[in-house]
Amino acid sequence: MSEKETIIPEEMNINADADVPGNTHLSNEGAEDVVEKMQVELDEQKDKYLRLVAEFDNYKRRNARERIELIQTAGKDVITSLLEVVDDCDRAEKQLQDADATVDVAGIRLIINKLRNRLQARGLKPMESINADFDAELHEAITEVPAEADMKGKVIDEVEKGYYLNDKIIRFAKVVVGK
Repeated sequence: MSEKETIIPEEMNINADADVPGNTHLSNEGAEDVVEKMQVELDEQKDKYLRLVAEFDNYKRRNARERIELIQTAGKDVITSLLEVVDDCDRAEKQLQDADATVDVAGIRLIINKLRNRLQARGLKPMESINADFDAELHEAITEVPAEADMKGKVIDEVEKGYYLNDKIIRFAKVVVGK
């Protein structure tokens, strides 16, 4: 094969009978068809590439978001198991306020506050429910009791406190609702 000869794929419709010296060039019509086909194929490949890049970017964002959520809620199981201890502490504190005991109340309150502060430092926040409107997304109604007109549909008492961990609900508040 000489240097002037060019290998052209069969798809390009080589017009061997063309009136061009060397019979290796395409006719204008054939060349336009080939260029048009290649342009369509190029556009398809560009579209596939752009979609692939966009899909990969979405994957990276989703993966980063899931990783952040995982890090934020990594201690969820431990904190959830400690919520029962917090409930017991709340009940004990309530009893200490009502009782005329000679026990060292300040020491017990110190321990309770220390536990609460440590959990809050890890992202635990108690849900404020009393006197709030009942919301099925946040509260679990245990019972309904007759109430004054201004307390209808509102939370009257909290049987068990609800909690957020990094702004995600990890326990719904069990409440008494006025009807």
